[in-house]
Amino acid sequence: MQLALAEIPLLRSSVNTDSGQQDQQGWGSRYIMGSGESPTELRARALRDRELRLRRVLERLRDKRRLMRKERVRREFPVVSVVGYTNCGKTTLIQALTGEAALQPRDQPFATLDVTVHAGLLPSRLRILYVDTIGFLSQLPHSLIHAFSATLEDVAYSDVLVHVTDVSHPDAELQKATVLSTLRGLHLPPALLESALEVHSKVDLVPGYTPPCSGALAVSAISGRGLDELKAALEASVLRATGRQVLTLCVRLGGPQLGWLYKEAVVQQVQELPEGDAAHVTVVITQAAYGRFRKLFPIDAPSALPH
Repeated sequence: MQLALAEIPLLRSSVNTDSGQQDQQGWGSRYIMGSGESPTELRARALRDRELRLRRVLERLRDKRRLMRKERVRREFPVVSVVGYTNCGKTTLIQALTGEAALQPRDQPFATLDVTVHAGLLPSRLRILYVDTIGFLSQLPHSLIHAFSATLEDVAYSDVLVHVTDVSHPDAELQKATVLSTLRGLHLPPALLESALEVHSKVDLVPGYTPPCSGALAVSAISGRGLDELKAALEASVLRATGRQVLTLCVRLGGPQLGWLYKEAVVQQVQELPEGDAAHVTVVITQAAYGRFRKLFPIDAPSALPH
């Protein structure tokens, strides 16, 4: 719809050009029977009506997306946005990380024309949301810049960015520079940009590939190379960005504490103690949730053991 909206000025210009040619030929003032409008005026009005309809529908979609973002925040889902040049392998990578069979990656530019969201689990069993974004493009036409930026507005609300570069492409460095330049143009939070994970994808197509820069992760979604390392790096970044921590708490069995932790945190392990009435419970928990736990169970909440 954003592309259709961006197309309207081009169509309007075409109508005006046709009108000028008709006037020169001496028949541009003819009217459609009973309408009181010339063919040019009818087409111009149809474009105005189409533009108004598109803007109304897009505004409703923006409202829906705002509500969805609020719901993610309310439920404290960490959000990881996967960005990169068009056809760099973002969707295939997300499919490999989530195991979502419904995803159908295609080896073609702009296979993804809208932001989609997919749930996945980190090694700690923490559930996160992967945002699959529209592919970036160099020398984007001016008329499409607003539409492109609006499609990417969800990226600004991410906790972590993953920048994917197809290292098998001959213009990989140029594509990487284009993506970085575009991200800076979106005025994202500096901390989000600086902490982005750099992923070099499709390394199965480049035998013996080693990343030339430190910190970059060599990954193949097809062969599975580097996926475990990427998941570990994602987990560290997500925990750091969202203020979560891995703690082991001593919890009495039979009380409300364990049920509360299952509801408000991610329970990794429950190890019953020899006494039988207590257990060491390892959880991934936000600082705010841990504060609530200490407040609700002040007597039974001993000092936690950080990991």
